[in-house]
Amino acid sequence: MKKLITAFAVLLSLYSCNNKPAEKTYFTDAFSYSKTVKELNEVVKFVGFAPIVASRNYAYANIAAYECIAAGYPKEYNSLSGQINGFKIDVSSFKNDQIDYEFASLLAFCKVGEAVTFPEGSMKEYVDSLKRFADESGMPSKMFDNSVAFADSVSKTVLAWSKKDNYAQTRSASRYTVLDSPGRWVPTPPAYASALEPHWTEIRTIVMDSANQFMPPRPIPFNVTDKNGAYYKQVMAVKNAVDSLTDEQKHIAEFWDDLGGKLNVVGHIQFVTKKFSPPGHWMNIVGIASQKAKASFRKTVAAYTLTSICMFDGFIQCWDEKFRSNMVRPETVINKYIDQDWRPYLQTPPFPEYTCGHSTVSSAAAEALTKMYGENFNYTDTSELEFGIANRSFTSFKQASDENNMARFYGGIHFHPSCLVSTEYGKRVGSFIVGKLKLEK
Repeated sequence: MKKLITAFAVLLSLYSCNNKPAEKTYFTDAFSYSKTVKELNEVVKFVGFAPIVASRNYAYANIAAYECIAAGYPKEYNSLSGQINGFKIDVSSFKNDQIDYEFASLLAFCKVGEAVTFPEGSMKEYVDSLKRFADESGMPSKMFDNSVAFADSVSKTVLAWSKKDNYAQTRSASRYTVLDSPGRWVPTPPAYASALEPHWTEIRTIVMDSANQFMPPRPIPFNVTDKNGAYYKQVMAVKNAVDSLTDEQKHIAEFWDDLGGKLNVVGHIQFVTKKFSPPGHWMNIVGIASQKAKASFRKTVAAYTLTSICMFDGFIQCWDEKFRSNMVRPETVINKYIDQDWRPYLQTPPFPEYTCGHSTVSSAAAEALTKMYGENFNYTDTSELEFGIANRSFTSFKQASDENNMARFYGGIHFHPSCLVSTEYGKRVGSFIVGKLKLEK
């Protein structure tokens, strides 16, 4: 994390020396905001938050940052007040103050991101570096103080709103009941972990009317006795695919794995390797796209915000179905009825199979990014290099989300029909949110 902070300071200093316009500005490029999101991404990865919980971290932090930008540029951006469920904010008391709204947005992002994420103080060193940069760049003390006060006010409002989303109540909700009945999900090796967040459907949506607003069709009924039936065929399709993966298919599966904490078992030794989760991967993609598009700081904030909201609601839609149908994973079915020694290429995450969370939020995120940067946006995703996985290039965000669809199948952790349905319903969630929210004027 210290390396990230040092890199941030050096690059921002170079930027300020070589590219600063005549009028005094401090944080104006897409990089400075993307770097800040990446810092939170590192905290989320270190703590080991589940993907759905991580989506909450990113959504609330980005909303706080966005409200600072909307207040500073009212001719370009609309506040989310009154646009998202239960959220109201009034910043009129600051209208005559001299504020650097970009600086305030970074501070608000960090304050909310840390408060929602914990542990306390996890972003302090980075926030100190932001303040130090502002001070050393000559930001007037009055502007500095006003910006900090404004960020604190916005953060307070967003945090108060976040606490009404039912998250705290679900911490003490009942655990998932494991029933060893045909077709029902049970924990999978090697961790045999309990079902993850079975009550996430009770979390307040941000834009959707309800968790079940976009209810997918019923999954293919469990039936392993009819070898000519649709269910058995989808089981064998997974097994056959994993048993004959090409190097390219393995790369696709690994690139989109995004399992936040993989349990490795070597003899009697167990250890966890950490990566960012699906929403963390897509937060990286937002940064890559924003920098390639040479987007302004404020447009970058808007892109992150819209994308994070789409993923937040996408997870709720998906989890609503997961714990309605409670469908068993391919690994369990194949081990019990076909081959007890078979293993998927990727490690199976601990929750029901139908529908696919990664496919859902990827297609929802693709809708948001397509809205912000267009249909035919070529880019190279470098997100996985830090984990030793080669880059992949795409001609559009939707092509990327479609590839992710195949990745879950190649990985052996989802049936292909489930991925197809998930992609379609993630698009519906994303399209609904993109159509309803009016960020840019």
